[in-house]
Amino acid sequence: MKGRIAAIFMLLAPMALSGQQKIDNLFVDMRTSFHQQSGDEGYESQFTGDYLNLHVLGYINPKVSYRVRQQFNKKVFDERNMFNGTDFLYVNWRVSDRWNFLFGKHAVLIGGYEFDAAPIDVYYYSQFCNNIYQGFTFGASVSYSLAENQRIVAQVCNSPLSLGLQTVFAYNIAWTGQFSPWWKTIWTSNLVEDADRRMIHYLAFGNHMQWGGLLFDIDFMNRSGLSRRQRLLSDYTVISKIIWSVGNWNICAKAGYEANDAGNIDSGGRPYDLVIAPGTEYLYAGCGLEWFPFGRDNMRLHAVYYRDNAMHRNNFDLGVTWRVDIIGSR
Repeated sequence: MKGRIAAIFMLLAPMALSGQQKIDNLFVDMRTSFHQQSGDEGYESQFTGDYLNLHVLGYINPKVSYRVRQQFNKKVFDERNMFNGTDFLYVNWRVSDRWNFLFGKHAVLIGGYEFDAAPIDVYYYSQFCNNIYQGFTFGASVSYSLAENQRIVAQVCNSPLSLGLQTVFAYNIAWTGQFSPWWKTIWTSNLVEDADRRMIHYLAFGNHMQWGGLLFDIDFMNRSGLSRRQRLLSDYTVISKIIWSVGNWNICAKAGYEANDAGNIDSGGRPYDLVIAPGTEYLYAGCGLEWFPFGRDNMRLHAVYYRDNAMHRNNFDLGVTWRVDIIGSR
């Protein structure tokens, strides 16, 4: 691990000194926790390393930028997916003030602020986010700015339901907008192929609202197999999150509900939705505190409790997240 990181730094150093190609930001962020859980099986605890990420951001020329984010906590190489541990590996060409083209590995355009958040900032996930095969895939996106804070993005990428080898795709369109200074959105429509080339449709509405130090997110997603008609709300997810910032403290709470009717299967008994199984009725909730002892830039301590109706366990995490800037800063 140390040798791999050192080799990356050696390769990047000449770019940092180049007049034409420049690294704007090079940093590492990490999260580690003391995890405790209790339930019918008794009490267990352990110290865990949650995340170790290397970030590289820069530009090739004034119109072409690039980004890399490598997770070293994930299995770096998988024979089905050579870049399994790489979240971002893309170039972005800003053609004009309105048009942008992006090519490489980046996040699948699925709406919702839980899905959109950096994983290191999420303490517990919905089943949809936990179970989707790959939330970052190779593909291409084009975006057009309709007006200030109003953007349409179209994306074609490898399917997030693919394990890496199958030639199946996802076709996504997103609107990232703002209804008012306090209400922002990520709304998407997605057509996603599975390994058998069956298509499922996601309709997702992510809403982010903020009034001063009070933040409120609510995400809704409806999923439906295109090979048969499904009624609305027969396969869906609802997630809400609230954060109240007071000085160097965040008081947080989050809950979600996911359901998929048992009848949402094809004639062969195979589920239309490969992420949330038919017959699922999943509820999860939790709360926590975050403390930023040196301002909100480089270190965060957290204490988080959460529970769901699947494992019926009480989970409690104490941990710290920190960032080390090597080139550039926030």
